[in-house]
Amino acid sequence: MTESMDPIEGAAVQLHEVNKWYGDFHVLRDVNLVVGRGEKVVICGPSGSGKSTAIRCINRLEEHQEGSIIVDGIEVSSDIRQIEAVRRKVGMVFQSFNLFPHLTILDNLTLGPMLAQGVPQAEAQDRAMELLRRVRIPEQARKFPGQLSGGQQQRVAIARALMLRPDVMLFDEPTSALDPEMIHEVLDVMTELAEAGMTMICVTHEMNFARKVADLVVFMADGEVVEAAPPDQFFESPSSERTRLFLSQILH
Repeated sequence: MTESMDPIEGAAVQLHEVNKWYGDFHVLRDVNLVVGRGEKVVICGPSGSGKSTAIRCINRLEEHQEGSIIVDGIEVSSDIRQIEAVRRKVGMVFQSFNLFPHLTILDNLTLGPMLAQGVPQAEAQDRAMELLRRVRIPEQARKFPGQLSGGQQQRVAIARALMLRPDVMLFDEPTSALDPEMIHEVLDVMTELAEAGMTMICVTHEMNFARKVADLVVFMADGEVVEAAPPDQFFESPSSERTRLFLSQILH
C-alpha cells in the first residue's frame, strides 16, 4: 500500500489516491475525495463506475489495494481494531434493507447496541422508539419486516444505522429497490438528517435530492472521479463533456 496521507483538520472522511482491483479489473483509479464534518456529498454516475465500491471501501466492506482512506483521523487498514473503530463511527444503508425477518422492528433496532455496545435493553428500546418517531413509523415497532412496505423497511434500516450514533452516514443507492411512490418518503427522512447536520455520503441517481441537499456532487465514470462541484455549478455548467452527457441522459 502506498504511503498514507496525514489527516486533514475538519475532515470526516478522506480518500487519497485510492485504487482497487478485482483481479485484472481496475475498479477504482486514483480516487480523491475530502468530506468535511457536516458536509453532504452525493456521488452519481453510470452503472459500473465504482460509486458503490468507493463508499464500501470507507468502512472496509471492500478492501482497497493502494492509497489511503481516513475516517475521523483513523486510517482504514487491515488492522481489525482500526476497522472496528471506523465502523463505530460510520453507519450504512444499503439498496436492500437487510432486516432480520424473524425479529420485530423494535428488536431489529435494539440488537446492535445491546450486543456491540452493551446498552441495557430498556435504554436501547427508548432510543429505538425515539428513532422510529424520527423516521415517522413508531406505530410499526411491534410488527415484523414482512408486514411493512419497502419504503417503511428502508426507513427502519436508516433508524437501525442511527442506533449506534454514527458520525458519518453512507447511503448506497437507498431508493433503487423501491417503487416510485415510496421513494419520496425515504428521501424526506434523508433530507431531514442532512438538515440536522449529519455528515452524509450518498450514492444515488435522485438528482433533485442532490440539488436540494448536497454540498458537493461527485460524478464518477470508469472508476475515476470525473468532476466534483457544488450543485449549482455541477448542474448548470459542468466542465466535463462526460458529465454533460450523463446529465442529458438522466435529467428529464
